[in-house]
Amino acid sequence: MSDVITDGLKHDGGKPRLSLVPAEAIEAIGIVMTHGAEKYGVESYRQVAPERYRDALMRHICKWLKDPHGVDEDSGLPHLWHIITNAAFLCELDIPTCLSLQQPPEKGGLLTKAELDRVIWKIDMENKEQREKCK
Repeated sequence: MSDVITDGLKHDGGKPRLSLVPAEAIEAIGIVMTHGAEKYGVESYRQVAPERYRDALMRHICKWLKDPHGVDEDSGLPHLWHIITNAAFLCELDIPTCLSLQQPPEKGGLLTKAELDRVIWKIDMENKEQREKCK
């Protein structure tokens, strides 16, 4: 068996650059999730059906559109923070049913326009009724 010398090489091309995610967004999700863990239990969000998070997401979007600096009555935290947290829950619990991140499409993991259009269409159809309520 021979030693492998990499000379400082790191084979991370094509991998997501998570350092680009704004720290404020990560902290906001963490704060909302801490509130939820204290109220409902750690990882209790995994036991909730995705459609309930879609409903909560749309309620917070509607409230945020009416008052961009408004806060949730229960948590006292900004609606925008609840929006990104609900979206994060849906990324984990719902989106993988129509788009698996474990098995990225061809072409280096990038979606084709047709694939992206299909995903967006499916999400739009599921949320059409909720969007109408915000008008």
